[in-house]
Amino acid sequence: MDFKDIKELIMTIDQTSINEVEIKEDDFKIRISKEKQIVVQTSQVAPAPYAIQEAPQTQAAPAVSQSTDVSASTDDKNAAEDENMFIVKSPIVGTFYSSPSPDSENYVAVGSKVKSGEVVCIVEAMKIMNEIKSEVDGEVYEILVENEDIVEYNQPLMIIRR
Repeated sequence: MDFKDIKELIMTIDQTSINEVEIKEDDFKIRISKEKQIVVQTSQVAPAPYAIQEAPQTQAAPAVSQSTDVSASTDDKNAAEDENMFIVKSPIVGTFYSSPSPDSENYVAVGSKVKSGEVVCIVEAMKIMNEIKSEVDGEVYEILVENEDIVEYNQPLMIIRR
């Protein structure tokens, strides 16, 4: 792993509900925890300031993502109050995809008519593409996440007006 890969891993973990992760590859080992400092251990020569520089970024970022989650949950409550609205939620932690492949059209867009059982998006987890299907007939009112966003378990993905 190089610095760019480690930084990307930290940013990805920060956007999820995962509190700690440990990765071992040959003679390289990295452990990342949201509550503690990042520890990098390797048999290769690595400068000590490397781990110290990353720790403040990891601890500072959760406050931003938490405030984003609060505003999203407020919007969801407003939509949930209207009984004609159905919220499609992620059944797993993973990466949201709005289309089956990068060069394909999106499954749905705001204003699209959907039927119960119709695929509306994909959530990828551990290289497995999980099709998320609509549970109701209706029209897509709002899509709450962007393509390739990391989503958490039970996170609202879109709102369908019945």
